Order: sequence, then C-alpha cells, then structure tokens
Amino acid sequence: MSMEHPVKQMMEKMSNDELIEMLRREYLRKLTRYRLTDEFFRKKYRMTYEEFEKENVVAKRNFSWEVESDAQEWEMAIDGISTCLRKLGEIKIEY
Repeated sequence: MSMEHPVKQMMEKMSNDELIEMLRREYLRKLTRYRLTDEFFRKKYRMTYEEFEKENVVAKRNFSWEVESDAQEWEMAIDGISTCLRKLGEIKIEY
C-alpha cells in the first residue's frame, strides 16, 4: 500500500483555475520580495543595478566581501523580477 504525498492529493483535487491562481499568487509574492531587494540596494548604493554594473562598483570597492555579496543578491533580484513578470504574463495568456 503506497501513501500519496498530501500536497499531491490536494493539488489533484484543485481545478485548473485554482492551480493557476495559486501560481499567480506565488509569483506575485516572489516579485514583491525581489522588488524590495532591488529597492534596498538602489537606496544603499544610490543607483540602479545597471549603473552599479556599468560603474564596476565591485572593483572600485576593492572586491570587498560585502559589495560582492550585494552584487550577487542584487543580480538575483533583477533576474527574479524579469522571470516573475514573464511567468505572470504567461499565466494571463493561458488564464
């Protein structure tokens, strides 16, 4: 006797509209988190991510751990914003 995973059982009972709405809410949650991260770094460095990269701030600050770590986190947030917006657009097309 195999026991199915409770999440799988729950998802199988959901309609397509309910699943799409669940995905939409998840992408919006992630988008909010990524935008907050972007806004935090914009204020911290007083520039956009594009300006940060163009001005090579990591090198100008002697490749400090803090600045490199910020650069990686900021890049992930920018990529995340783009991905979430794309996915939300795909959901609207299908919805």
